[in-house]
Amino acid sequence: MTTESLLTIRDFIRWGASRFNEAGLFFGHGTDNSLDEAVALVLHALHLGADLPPLYLDARLTQDEREEVTSLIQRRIDERIPAAYLTHEAWFAGVAFYVDERVLVPRSPIAELLEAHFQPWVAEENLHRVLDLCTGSGCIGIAAAIHSPWLEVDLVDISQDALQVAEKNIEKHQLSDQVNAIHSDLFSALQGERYDIIVSNPPYVNVAEMNGLADEYQAEPRLGLVADDHGLQIVNKILSEAAQHLNPHGVLIVEVGSSAETVLERYPNVPFVWLDFERGGDGVFLLTVEQLAEFSDQFNS
Repeated sequence: MTTESLLTIRDFIRWGASRFNEAGLFFGHGTDNSLDEAVALVLHALHLGADLPPLYLDARLTQDEREEVTSLIQRRIDERIPAAYLTHEAWFAGVAFYVDERVLVPRSPIAELLEAHFQPWVAEENLHRVLDLCTGSGCIGIAAAIHSPWLEVDLVDISQDALQVAEKNIEKHQLSDQVNAIHSDLFSALQGERYDIIVSNPPYVNVAEMNGLADEYQAEPRLGLVADDHGLQIVNKILSEAAQHLNPHGVLIVEVGSSAETVLERYPNVPFVWLDFERGGDGVFLLTVEQLAEFSDQFNS
């Protein structure tokens, strides 16, 4: 790619966005358009933050910087992996997380609930312990701990690789006294543990849907995305076991995304509360511990 005529940060951002559009890249892992993607990659290559004053956009790049920016943009085009894997950084609920190919790129609408301290679903005086099930990078549980610093949070995942990333983020945000990472196949290592909120963004994509997703999704770990039984294998298990690990006032919050319709078809009589989000996103349901107990026969059938 010829870049001799490009001089400034602004030039490279515009050029990168144009190249991304030309290549037909998919956006949906932290950004939703080519311009924001180009901003993220160019500023990362230059070791500059997103709060860069606009005046600096007209600063000229050195030759070494030009080569670094060009190389990063070319990798995004050639490898078709999310930009977060190139920068090793993703923002979620206003918090920066380390990410790599061992975990999904954080992007759940559940972020709004964390910023609101899970209100109005559990009274703050009853909110002490939170379980982030299928935690991946730890983004949900760690963001909950940051926004509600009185919480005790457990992060659980079946993937040791993912837990290594989660532990890196616990250390990054100095939360080792508040957040604990646990290796477990869902609730298997949590005997006797109870929480006020169980929140989960589990695998819920069925195999056929996964095979049709963009290359950027194929770069993510399939263990974090794909579930058997029309995408409901993990969700069903969570529904059948969660009540045993919730306090009397507790709630279960689960993101099922594109599988929401399948959930409704499987459990037509269950009174799921489907949460609304101001910044967009859907497919997140809430059930109380009482509702989980009332419909336990259906979840265990």
